[in-house]
Amino acid sequence: MTSASPPRWQTAPSLAEPLPMTLRVYQTLTAGMAPLVPLLIKRRLDQGKEEAARVDERRGVAAHVRPSGPLVWIHGASVGEVLAAAGLIERLRALNLRILLTSGTVTSAAVVAKRFPPDIIHQFIPYDAPRFVARFLDHWQPSLALFIESDLWPNLILASAARRLPMVLINGRMSQRSFPRWRRASATIGTLLGKFDICLAQSRMDAERFSALGSRNVITTGNLKMDVDPPPGDPARLERLMAVTRGRPVIVAASTHPGEEEILLDVHRTLTGVFPTLLTVIVPRHPHRGEQIAGLIEGAGLHAALRSREQLPTAATAIYVADTMGELGLFYRLAPIVFMGGSLIEHGGQNPIEAVKLGASIVHGPHVSNFSDVYRALDDEGGAFTAADAAALVRRFGQLLSDANARQTSIDAATRVVDRLGGALDRTVAALEPYLLQLRIEQGAADA
Repeated sequence: MTSASPPRWQTAPSLAEPLPMTLRVYQTLTAGMAPLVPLLIKRRLDQGKEEAARVDERRGVAAHVRPSGPLVWIHGASVGEVLAAAGLIERLRALNLRILLTSGTVTSAAVVAKRFPPDIIHQFIPYDAPRFVARFLDHWQPSLALFIESDLWPNLILASAARRLPMVLINGRMSQRSFPRWRRASATIGTLLGKFDICLAQSRMDAERFSALGSRNVITTGNLKMDVDPPPGDPARLERLMAVTRGRPVIVAASTHPGEEEILLDVHRTLTGVFPTLLTVIVPRHPHRGEQIAGLIEGAGLHAALRSREQLPTAATAIYVADTMGELGLFYRLAPIVFMGGSLIEHGGQNPIEAVKLGASIVHGPHVSNFSDVYRALDDEGGAFTAADAAALVRRFGQLLSDANARQTSIDAATRVVDRLGGALDRTVAALEPYLLQLRIEQGAADA
């Protein structure tokens, strides 16, 4: 396509191959259920899962005017995916390209507002009904679509492909748990993955799984999360926290899920037999659970303080519940030992990279399939430690609390692993270069 050619979204749809029955049924059902969306929105509003002022975006109604020239559309499900794209977004901005960033959660929208430049346009992804998807694409008319990891909405993908919108799956991940499920729906996933020009996979295993499921052009580029800058931490708030906790051993339990806090309370009680001034900081994955967790703590006979109430830990505080948004960077800087949540239950574990980059010694449970390659590399080189239950957590925390040299050795090993596994951003940009070159040509024509 030359600079004089119309953007791909203006070209006539290509002759589509017949869709599998599953996708045809899905299209029919989602079209028929569109009138029920107001009920869905009301329920999600009651649950705190939508922003009242922005619910129209879920119907494909835009809150912003489309900027002139090429527009790169990047979609990620939630906070982790959005943050993984931060470095790539900076590279695209340096090329003078405009960015539309979509996601599906209130928390991700808050992170974008707090941590991304103001020229990044954020919209909530529309519900996957044909009319909402068409309205969204008609307004934004993106020039290139980059889908992060595996948040694949059928109508969105099929409608984009019908408009000949170039689509690339970046930082692609196919978990051990998801792969067999998709194998049983091979025609469905094969059709969807076949619409992508390229699949850029996080690991060799991910690449093999995407190829087996029908991706046509798969390249292993690595995990973009390895190249993300560590989260910020307000220096004044950090100094205040350090002042009120000075002299106390501190453990942070990051991104915890239901079922984990009870275990951590038992661990804390046992450890205080040896470390009587121990402070455990629990940072729940979903901050709205703060009050519930405080109830668990008080019910266990321990004293809690909640950050959402603007409380600071005192000498009497056993557990500090950091139930606020966007402050993980603060607590990673506060504590030398971090337990990564979502790993004592079958959730798949949370991303340990940010904690490593901020100098924490990492402990995790056995369920880390979401980041299996990263945890395997960290564990193999002594940069992280597995603890399968409360007793194992007590032993590992006890060792790290009492042996500063062992703690520093694990931190140094983890840093080496993360440095070695980096470079995904450069490889991703290189794989996207043919598309970016075309967009720069179009941008030059628009500016002329």
